Amino acid sequence: MAVPKRKTSKARRDKRRANWKLTMPGIVTCPQCGEARLSHRACRNCGYYKRRQVIDVDSEKRSAQ
Repeated sequence: MAVPKRKTSKARRDKRRANWKLTMPGIVTCPQCGEARLSHRACRNCGYYKRRQVIDVDSEKRSAQ
């Protein structure tokens, strides 16, 4: 079995572990309704993406009830 020749220093160990962090998702405001939404995705509130309506939100709300 392979055994390390030298002890890994705390600095080297911590540098390796430095990339284990969470990043915030890209949240932007919808230009149509002003609601917060994820970037590059259609708005859940109004159904618009890139100034075009891609989801009919009213019919989806009615079918969910």
